Amino acid sequence: MRVARRDSAPAFELFAVCAPGLEGLVAAELRALGAMPGAAESGGVAFSGDEQMMFGANLHARIASRIMARVGHFRARALSELERRAKKIAWERYLAPGTAVQLRVTCRKSKLYHSGAVAERIAAAIAARADRIGGVTHIRAGGIAASDDEADDAGVAPDSHDGERAPAAPQAQLFVVRVLHDECSISVDTSGALLHRRGYREATAKAPVRETLAAALLVAGGWDTSAPLLDPMCGAGTIAIEGALLARRIAPGIRRTFACVHWPGADARVWQALLDRAHGAELPRSGAPIFASDRDAGAVEAARANAERAGVAGDIEFSRRALSAVTPPAAPGWLVTNPPYGKRIGDAPALRDLYATLGRVARRDWPECTLVVLSADRALERQLGLECAPLLRTRNGGIAVRVMRCG
Repeated sequence: MRVARRDSAPAFELFAVCAPGLEGLVAAELRALGAMPGAAESGGVAFSGDEQMMFGANLHARIASRIMARVGHFRARALSELERRAKKIAWERYLAPGTAVQLRVTCRKSKLYHSGAVAERIAAAIAARADRIGGVTHIRAGGIAASDDEADDAGVAPDSHDGERAPAAPQAQLFVVRVLHDECSISVDTSGALLHRRGYREATAKAPVRETLAAALLVAGGWDTSAPLLDPMCGAGTIAIEGALLARRIAPGIRRTFACVHWPGADARVWQALLDRAHGAELPRSGAPIFASDRDAGAVEAARANAERAGVAGDIEFSRRALSAVTPPAAPGWLVTNPPYGKRIGDAPALRDLYATLGRVARRDWPECTLVVLSADRALERQLGLECAPLLRTRNGGIAVRVMRCG
């Protein structure tokens, strides 16, 4: 959904963070929103926009992990200089009274090399404007350990509650401070919880794929939302659910909120107008049949429960069956799946058989399908018996993976 521009509104310098390798997809979805993204960098894409664009990017981004906004950039070679310049930042713009503050600091190749000392001075600068803020509950430095799924250089501190519903409101406001070659850059997290936390995946299965990566599989694989979609190893159902959300034009963030919506001065009318427009764009049903199956009964129940929470249970046909017993649809379509890699679950001989069976389903039972698979092992890819080409390379749960399109 394109977000209309408001030329009179102040612009933000924004950065859409993503897992390495997904930058091109993120740039494309930003352009679809009406943004003019800059050149892709490792771990994300820079762009600019007003409050409406910032809200809209959070609401509609399917593949990005966070949306950051730069709040300050200056040169500092001494802690006193750092604190003095940091005091000039309008921290009250991003902190409601009583808000907790989270700082994540990195220092590289600079006179200011001690991240703890830098964090203390930034905290002092924030506290110095406490009268304008109305007080903050506490300031915590250090941040949360960076996820392997996001570039450290992107400067984010993701949370890791993959199986929890996204919170109704942010618990702490994250600021990311980077000191590189004596240049200090300070950014504020506009998203709150990571964007993959759509709010529907409370039930999980073994080795789940993140919602953002599931969406990337579908988009990179070229799935036509009017063609059948099948995931025969659905686990928690993430690929099928993301497919249904995409097919019905449901904004991925429609069931959650974001940190920037709760900032002082945030225009609630702008946010509500975006929500109303997003709801108005939704389709009542998927234009294509979507099938999800798994041999594990618990996984199927988890997937069905997640689909119910996402509001798309009626768009997906769930079933319990082994891969070898899958009955593909008659029409041409897409088989998109995330099979075990052998890094966490499954042993090598069983996995070779599994991939060979997947290849047989694609070649013999559904020869008109396009197979898109997330793979971490070239030897297992060969078991498919199909000509495959890598679409992109990224990471899933700390494991280097490739999105392969076969057939």
